[in-house]
Amino acid sequence: MLNYLAAVLPADAGADARLIALQCALRVNDAAQTKLPHGVLRSLRLGASGEGWHELTQAGWLRPLALGKRAVEVRMMDLALLAQHPARPDRLQAADWALRAACRARPRSDSLSMLVTLCLASHCPPGEHNGTAETEHITRECGIPLPSLRGALEHLRETDVLGDWGEDQVPDDLRWTLTESAVVA
Repeated sequence: MLNYLAAVLPADAGADARLIALQCALRVNDAAQTKLPHGVLRSLRLGASGEGWHELTQAGWLRPLALGKRAVEVRMMDLALLAQHPARPDRLQAADWALRAACRARPRSDSLSMLVTLCLASHCPPGEHNGTAETEHITRECGIPLPSLRGALEHLRETDVLGDWGEDQVPDDLRWTLTESAVVA
């Protein structure tokens, strides 16, 4: 889903918008609507209003329907989401996993750190600490330039989310090791 969102969201969409879009996309129902519980937004350190919501609305990707006591309800304007696989129960499980993976970043106040942590965890085999991916692929999924990715990776290393990370010149791969506390089963 991160790869799909990288293709359909504006290239300059921020980390807040990408985290919201991921949760909305994974939770969308057959009527192209999503109810995003306030608890999910609190866990991601996002509110029911803010820059991320504004970016997604301005891009025509979603439209707010209601702000309730328990959830924000939106209509997804990207109807191609309805054709995405796997089936909804599996996507709901993936939404929960993505939330837990993103919240492994410390301190959790930085949405870019949360997005990068989620992206790296999604490229690790289940239960594994080590991962590798093309650097360009990671920067595209996170919607950031390479210098920003390097800064985020260094921040994650300093805050003990990453044990180590490095770049291989050929074939331009990024490799990393998540710490024990950052691995999500």
